[in-house]
Amino acid sequence: MLDKLALFTIRSATLEDVPVLFELIKGLAEYEKLSHAVTGDAATLREHLFGPQPYASAIIAEVEEQAVGYALFFYNYSTFLTKPGIYLEDLFVLPDYRGQGIGKSMISYVVQIARGQGCGRVEWSVLDWNEPAISFYRSLGAEVLPEWRICRLSGSALLP
Repeated sequence: MLDKLALFTIRSATLEDVPVLFELIKGLAEYEKLSHAVTGDAATLREHLFGPQPYASAIIAEVEEQAVGYALFFYNYSTFLTKPGIYLEDLFVLPDYRGQGIGKSMISYVVQIARGQGCGRVEWSVLDWNEPAISFYRSLGAEVLPEWRICRLSGSALLP
């Protein structure tokens, strides 16, 4: 961690941020021991964030104009609430910048977006071994739902 608390800003990602955003995504994958799972590329990310049909949005945390973290999210829908929601796909802060309120501020930023859009909830997943993240999320008032499991079809399971 840095010797002193760094002043940081949070802002919406722009087209110019895509290369550094993709580097941060690879940093998250490395932290989660999932580097082998990164098969996408910056060009596809650019298309999906800023193309004619955007699929997701991102925010960037900066210290002295250097990107030190990001969050990527998209809208989902709750039939039980009959309201839209936001799914926080990624939240990542570089290790040297953790513990300074950056992650909390990024979640707050996303929550403000959710409130402004009339969303009923913001949700995300966390790896079961990631105790520091679980403790952090609980400190924010998040409920970790032990009875829910993520199901996924990918790769050849999506083919006819």
